[in-house]
Amino acid sequence: MMSKLSVEMAILEKSITKLELGFSNLPEIYENTDYKAIESILMDVANKLTNNYPYFHPFYLGQMLKPPHPIARLAYQLAMQINPNNHALDGGIASSEMEKEVIKDISSMFGFYDGTGHLTSSGTIANLEALWIAGKESPEKAIAASEQAHYTHRRISKVLGLPFVEIKNDENGRMDINFLTESLEKYQIGTVVVTLGNTGFGAIDPLLDILKLRELYDFRIHVDAAYGGYFILDDSLEKNIKTHFECIEYVDSLVVDPHKHGLQPYGCGCVLFSDKSISHHYRHDSPYTYFSSKELHLGEISLECSRAGASAVALYSTMKAFPLKQGGDFSHRLQKSRQAAQKLAKFVESSKNYITVWKPDLDIVVWAPRGSSASEISNISHNIFDQCAKYDIHIALFKIPTRMFLEKHQNIDDDNNFITCLRACLMKPEHLIFIDEICNRIKQATADVMESGENYAKKNYSFDS
Repeated sequence: MMSKLSVEMAILEKSITKLELGFSNLPEIYENTDYKAIESILMDVANKLTNNYPYFHPFYLGQMLKPPHPIARLAYQLAMQINPNNHALDGGIASSEMEKEVIKDISSMFGFYDGTGHLTSSGTIANLEALWIAGKESPEKAIAASEQAHYTHRRISKVLGLPFVEIKNDENGRMDINFLTESLEKYQIGTVVVTLGNTGFGAIDPLLDILKLRELYDFRIHVDAAYGGYFILDDSLEKNIKTHFECIEYVDSLVVDPHKHGLQPYGCGCVLFSDKSISHHYRHDSPYTYFSSKELHLGEISLECSRAGASAVALYSTMKAFPLKQGGDFSHRLQKSRQAAQKLAKFVESSKNYITVWKPDLDIVVWAPRGSSASEISNISHNIFDQCAKYDIHIALFKIPTRMFLEKHQNIDDDNNFITCLRACLMKPEHLIFIDEICNRIKQATADVMESGENYAKKNYSFDS
């Protein structure tokens, strides 16, 4: 029986041969390549790469790292044989057409039927472009985002020379509508960034309520759905969450990252605009780039110049295998991730040794060990984090304002402004298969920490075996 790697390499070899036949009329290039030296170097690199967490495995739950699907990896490697550039059409004729097709399908998924957009090299660049357009449309007005929005929004605002207003979160980690209303009265806010799945704990900002506010105040809405956007396909979402996804079509711009839940390798971000007339802000002239066709060159609607056409090829191939539709294989994979997160949340909730910080909206779980003070909880979290790694379970630490913690758990001594919690990203559908084993190992790691008696008062705990 052929191994998984052998099967993939056989497919790649056949597809490369097919590609080469398309250029067989050209004279052969004779390269003086030292493949023995290449092999030696790559063996050394392979050894060095083992000095990593097992990002591909379900035992890794630390950061938003989801392995690309085999079809994405293979398509990317296939495209790298010619290394297309999706800036100008003559640099990536076929891959540019593939990008336009995937953008049309992703736009349709969000209800953007008459807009524009393109792939980017990252979510940060995608957000930069959206807020750059926001600044052009609302000059000198502030960007507003929640305190749990990605830090890149504050940073981008500085880069663009625009004021930034931080909006506090409510007790569920979502943007506080009352605080936003007060800020709209107080400041000249041109754009509100709505996060549908924040990076810390995956909470969904109340988009529907913010759309209602837009009827009273004049501002743009940019949705940062870099992490959570694909969950619009998950028809099993709770109604209070689904409601906010269902009204995305009414916002001005949106970012989603195919290299998060879209099964793609880094870097593959995507920015979309509901109104294609914003394209005039990108207008520029290049006497040596846009000469090959009167059709739209992607570089004409992008701040970036050279971009890997291989990213478009990989995404195109993946979307052929996994169409973006509710009830399809792709949405079922998302549902499995959420189911795994819900099981972990139930495990936490049933234990006397943990505190449920927030119930997961999507597939990120944040919890904390019990303790009498902010500093004690933080110390225990660090110890459990270290001990879990000894059981090959790689979770993350997440620091939140003690104020937010006390809104739900008031009997904690606030001897520190922040509390360090435990965080797990269950973004792989395979997490559902391994979730019982993951919970058992976390449980054992916690028991080890408790028995050691280090950095906490043992009398505050009772380990339920």
